[in-house]
Amino acid sequence: MRLNRILLSVVLVVVALVVQVSVLARLQLPGAVPDLLLLVVLALAFVYGHVSGALIGFGAGLLADLAPPADHAAGRYALVLCVIGYLAGLLKPENGQLKSAMVPMIGVVAAAIGSTLLYALVGALVGDTAARHVGLGSLLFTAAVYDLLLAPFVVPLVMAVARRTVNDPLAETSGGGDVAAGWLASGTGLRIGSQRGGLRVKAARSRAARAGRIKGVKRL
Repeated sequence: MRLNRILLSVVLVVVALVVQVSVLARLQLPGAVPDLLLLVVLALAFVYGHVSGALIGFGAGLLADLAPPADHAAGRYALVLCVIGYLAGLLKPENGQLKSAMVPMIGVVAAAIGSTLLYALVGALVGDTAARHVGLGSLLFTAAVYDLLLAPFVVPLVMAVARRTVNDPLAETSGGGDVAAGWLASGTGLRIGSQRGGLRVKAARSRAARAGRIKGVKRL
């Protein structure tokens, strides 16, 4: 990862963790806690890809494991976010824009459910049975609902900021906001292929017109 991406990721992860611990964890909502850190990892993985997503997820999860009032084994959430970041990075669009808002929406729901299941599975392997007492079904449902409600306010903003650190000529031509705009509305990005095709047609027409004028002069 480049230095600007690392710095931005660190800042966003730290801010998300602080808000998560100091605000969201104290709301005392029924079931799960809205996972702002998960949403930040997802948004960065959507932009940077699966390798960077895995690294960012591991670092974010490790900070969450070590930050108070964490009461679980260190490395547990790091493993979860590492896997989630890698899988989310596989959804990165090749042309730098999302054609449908359904992709990140499905990604958020799948990540919320998958992270909860994986966290409970790892906990069961190390002897933590807290999920059984709370109710795994309730945790899965509330995690998906809370994260899906919070995602429209977090994911587009983080993606838009992250796009500014991507030095991709194709992405710059299509516009840095197209990826984030795809979360809220589909079909808003510019299509580079159609633009190039139009330019080629115009160039061919101009060449044909010039050839016709030259032939007319020769006939005279």
